Amino acid sequence: MQSDSIVYKFYYQWWKNIDKSIFLLISLLFVIGLFFSLVSTSLIASDKLDTNSYFFFFKHLIYVLIGISFIFIFSSLNSDQLYKYSIFLFFISLISLFLVPFVGVEVKGSKRWIDLFFLPRFQPIEVLKPFLIIILATILCESRSNILFKYLISIILISVISLLLIAQPDIGQTLLVVFCWAVQIFTSGINIYILLAIFIAGASLLTYLIIYVPRFDYIQGRIFSFFNRETGTHNFQSDKAIESITSGGFFGKGIGEGTLKNRVPEAHTDYIISVISEEFGVVAIILILLLFLILIYMVFKKISFETNDKVKLILIGSTSLILMQATIHVGVNIRLFPTTGMTLPFLSYGGSSIISTSILAGIILNLTKRKIT
Repeated sequence: MQSDSIVYKFYYQWWKNIDKSIFLLISLLFVIGLFFSLVSTSLIASDKLDTNSYFFFFKHLIYVLIGISFIFIFSSLNSDQLYKYSIFLFFISLISLFLVPFVGVEVKGSKRWIDLFFLPRFQPIEVLKPFLIIILATILCESRSNILFKYLISIILISVISLLLIAQPDIGQTLLVVFCWAVQIFTSGINIYILLAIFIAGASLLTYLIIYVPRFDYIQGRIFSFFNRETGTHNFQSDKAIESITSGGFFGKGIGEGTLKNRVPEAHTDYIISVISEEFGVVAIILILLLFLILIYMVFKKISFETNDKVKLILIGSTSLILMQATIHVGVNIRLFPTTGMTLPFLSYGGSSIISTSILAGIILNLTKRKIT
């Protein structure tokens, strides 16, 4: 009886202190992802896997339930516990990222996943991203270090991670983590000219790799295809995606009537927004993007009242990651950006992506909950 009372009290305190609007909005986004998984992508994915019709949906549901447990765990920690465990988990994730070139599983020419006998296949960078944001904020807010030293350490850290990602190769995730780092150091007050010099150096290195290193010829091909649709050889997926959005019109063709999921590999992950648009119309996409913007607005509203610089940097980095990833996903689907594999946070299928988003959501809920004095 006493243990039940302790559990109830713990749950009550957790529910009382978290921001319920943010929590309910995050839950709604996960539910929307499950709904579209059920009605739009489950049947065709199950046919490809030759399994029960709803096997794919149930697998997605299991990932979401695991993700919700991560949300609860990370949002229920106190600040000291959150920072301490995040540092430990960051180094575990970083080690797994180092292991990818040696024990990684190659899929479609890229080594991005690790498949250990005691764990499901996962993508280390997805697990690393939430903790990277906390580590960068910790470095930038270290009061005992010289400001130039802090920037240097953050540059070294993000460079190591970027090189590991480039070696896979995974340019999309590289640009994503560099963007989040740039947002955090810009917010911390770095001189704009120093930031500009860093970006010029980084862009020059990336350009050199794309032009002169044969391993990155595929990126060159995607860029040329993006600017020359007639002769490009990497336009199939993006062309079908924009075609589906156009054919869906404002209100869509109806549940299960879309054809993109039959024609494009990984439509349930990298092109989920096009699948949704084809069956439910552009109005559904507008509403989903509106939910993302409301989430970002609510977190930034919390940031405006926050006095702790470290908390501010973590929340800004977390929301920037969600916003940038969603922007890249939508941009690829509407041919605003060259083709790159990028899931839509909360909605796309994928265990690593869902767990990563859940950890990020747990961190946001932790740092936006009501402060007890």
